[in-house]
Amino acid sequence: MARESRRVKIALAGIPNVGKSLIFNRLTGGRAWVGNWPGVTVEKKVGTLRVNGAEIEVVDLPGIYSLTAYSVDELIARNFIVEEKPDVVVCIVSAINLERSLYLALSLLELGANVVIDLNMVDLAEKEGYKIDYKKLEFLIGVPVVPTVATTGRGIGKLKETIVKAIHEKKVQARIVDYGRIVEEAISKIEEVIKDLAPELAEKYPARWIALKLLEGDSDIVGKVSKLPAGKEIIDKANQLREILGKKIGDPESYIVKQKYERVLEIVKAVVERVAVPRVSMTDLLDSVLTHKIVGIPLALSAIYLLFRFAFEVSVPLADLVDVAINSYLHDIVLGIHGLPDWLTSFLADGVIAGVGAVLIFLPIIAFFFLGFAILEDVGYMARVAFLVDKVFHKFNLPGKAVIPLIIGFGCNVPGVMAARAIEDENERKTTALIAPLASCNARLPVYLVIGGAVLGASAGFAVLSLYVLGIILALIVGLLLRKTLFKGASSGFIMELPPYMMPRFDNVAIKTWERTKRFLFKAGTVIFLGTVIVWLLSVTGPEGYLGPEALEDPQLLRESWAGILGQLLASTVFSLMGWDWRAAVALFFGFVAKEIVVSSMAILYGVGEEKIVDVIAERHVFTPLTAYAYMAFVLIYVPCIATLAMVRNELGLKYAILALIYEVLLAYIVSLSIISIGSVLGFR
Repeated sequence: MARESRRVKIALAGIPNVGKSLIFNRLTGGRAWVGNWPGVTVEKKVGTLRVNGAEIEVVDLPGIYSLTAYSVDELIARNFIVEEKPDVVVCIVSAINLERSLYLALSLLELGANVVIDLNMVDLAEKEGYKIDYKKLEFLIGVPVVPTVATTGRGIGKLKETIVKAIHEKKVQARIVDYGRIVEEAISKIEEVIKDLAPELAEKYPARWIALKLLEGDSDIVGKVSKLPAGKEIIDKANQLREILGKKIGDPESYIVKQKYERVLEIVKAVVERVAVPRVSMTDLLDSVLTHKIVGIPLALSAIYLLFRFAFEVSVPLADLVDVAINSYLHDIVLGIHGLPDWLTSFLADGVIAGVGAVLIFLPIIAFFFLGFAILEDVGYMARVAFLVDKVFHKFNLPGKAVIPLIIGFGCNVPGVMAARAIEDENERKTTALIAPLASCNARLPVYLVIGGAVLGASAGFAVLSLYVLGIILALIVGLLLRKTLFKGASSGFIMELPPYMMPRFDNVAIKTWERTKRFLFKAGTVIFLGTVIVWLLSVTGPEGYLGPEALEDPQLLRESWAGILGQLLASTVFSLMGWDWRAAVALFFGFVAKEIVVSSMAILYGVGEEKIVDVIAERHVFTPLTAYAYMAFVLIYVPCIATLAMVRNELGLKYAILALIYEVLLAYIVSLSIISIGSVLGFR
């Protein structure tokens, strides 16, 4: 294998929550890189499996339930298998939910993939009193089956050996699903037409699978066939047979799905044996409370609040250490360098260090937040949060799947908008993509920490939590308005797997935490750096030309800079009713690039120097508690960043990107002004 000129490639497939990510990490040892799939913006994860001196490329396919044309993830998975032709497809199936997992496995076999079945979570099945005869399962479906326990590494060595063996010894697959005489005859007729009129199509795809997809009316396959010279004739023949079948068996697609599920149930019945009456599991006991219709959501909010408190409290020593290293030690080193021009010294000390450094101070807090979030994911609790929120979403005529983009949006709004692609209905997809930016991403967190820490004191943690909740509430309201006006229609259902509660794996949590923190660091080193350069430049120059670094220390001189003029204009017009300092106003303007720049802009405009930005805002009484909370709410709601707007444009088109820009700015203004007005009436300051 090591001598082959073409690099060996395998793919991992599986439904959500079967342990695919952990299997990926076990096989690759965490040696992975992330990119995008060709032609789309969906994330692609690739790693390397090393066996006996050979390197095997491992591609992690998106979590899917089938290989239909209903979502981008499903299209990506099946197009990769057909076009890239991986040497092996490892289908991870859950031993505690064999029915749903095997449906995908049978779909992969029909597609002609060289499949190895990874029967994961066998330990949990045993605890629930079930024994799975994996040798019999192997016999019935005709491909290797390897039982594993991904959390402990049990069976991973055997899985690696089986993958290597399957690369060289592809088994001839028997027909597993019989769709009945009438349908099988129709499939055979379409197969013959394909082989006669489009042999090149039969070489690329299994002819039987193409015939099945044409009978199902798969839009993607119909589109590909129609482009062939003989495409019209093939499609006409398929439609003719489809119409005949419709009169005899009903909708062909529903019938084919039903027959496949019946075969899955036959296999499960043959290989699964109950060997003991299971006791009530810990998962059942916990779910009876944590997913309760009354106490479930308050408990979820409490868990998220505790997550914030954990991030704030534990990270304090590290945050202080970073602060000293950047704002004192590094800043003083730069100021002590002799022979540099004043403008360069100011650029390095007051621009780069003060700007980027003001954001990096919050790196420990964000890292600990990601750590806690990854632990909740590994435990299985975040799936319960999505389940709880789903019940609320239907009351606002929103699709249940909209829960996922919003939860992803807590990390970053860009993949949150992208995740809306998994929603089949066009109107629901557009609605979800437009409300996804209202989820409070990690880029807003440094702003909350600065303002909250400076003004709100002990109430900062609760205030931050309330902003996350406010974002979801506004997303629901805006979603309902969009569904009642631009995108009318009934909401669809939502199917998701609730994994059993498990102890978090250190390596899995560490990898997730590092990947997410690394993205924040990358942003600090690129977008935030460029933003701080622009803010510094506009602060030391004005209509009169170069004002010098003195402008950052002289408030009157700073007012005469381009940044000062812009800030005063915004403060006296757009934000005149808010009571915000002009520096805070101009920081919002630069926040259009990225929300982290709001903090770095303030650090430059307030001339932080060696002091903490939090201390400066507190000492100068820049905000009252009321105006501070309104400012934080504005940061939450108005356009998250240019990258998110660009993603909306990429997914929906320019007019919807403009719609997102307008509605988010107007909504931010209305909500912030309402907070100040109502708060003032109630006697808050």
